[in-house]
Amino acid sequence: MNLILLEDHDFITPGRVRLQDDRCRHIIRVLRAKPGDTLVCGKKNAKMGTGRIMSMDGQSIDIQVCLDQDPPPPLPLTLVLALPRPKMLKRILQSLASLGAKKIFLINSRRVEKSFWSSGVLSEFDIQRHLDLGLCQARDTLEPRVHLKRFFSPFVKEELPELSRNKNKILAHPKAQTSCPVGLNSETVLVVGPEGGFIDLEVQTLMDQGFEPMTMGGRILRVETAVTALVSRLFA
Repeated sequence: MNLILLEDHDFITPGRVRLQDDRCRHIIRVLRAKPGDTLVCGKKNAKMGTGRIMSMDGQSIDIQVCLDQDPPPPLPLTLVLALPRPKMLKRILQSLASLGAKKIFLINSRRVEKSFWSSGVLSEFDIQRHLDLGLCQARDTLEPRVHLKRFFSPFVKEELPELSRNKNKILAHPKAQTSCPVGLNSETVLVVGPEGGFIDLEVQTLMDQGFEPMTMGGRILRVETAVTALVSRLFA
């Protein structure tokens, strides 16, 4: 935990917080902090800074905070991702939050198993937890927004055109002839399919909306590896 992420309910006065949950236990057991020590802190969707431990008793910690720094800038990225298997999704959400992605759409596809949509990982609580872990890892406070879209065609034909207006439109596809650009660093909508890829009809539907299939080479990567590699390549 490289940053202690704070929320409104943690504040007992405007400049002082009290922690009594897993963050408290982490500070005591992992960071081995003591009164007088300084920690990196940040308020969710607000500024970052430092916090000085004023008191602690094993059950709670009081910290005086000074939040006067802006969080790192977000990536100019909208990621559209076919819903991966739940265990993989946990890691992907943490990685995306760490990398600075703020707009994430999880969509359906022919090769997405129906059972994935009933996974507890898609609960608001679980999504939030994994995003928070990614933010703490990267020292960021701006929370990503995750949108669930269970119907492929209505989303691609009705919502995606507006989401991608005046932006780069990239469809990750291992069989494409065009290489994915490096260091694009401009507003981009990136679409990544499921394990096994989108079926031909889905690829054509995305192409009809202006998305260009692009590849990173001949290697077939797991979705979690591909997502991280693509984001790193596009925004190097």
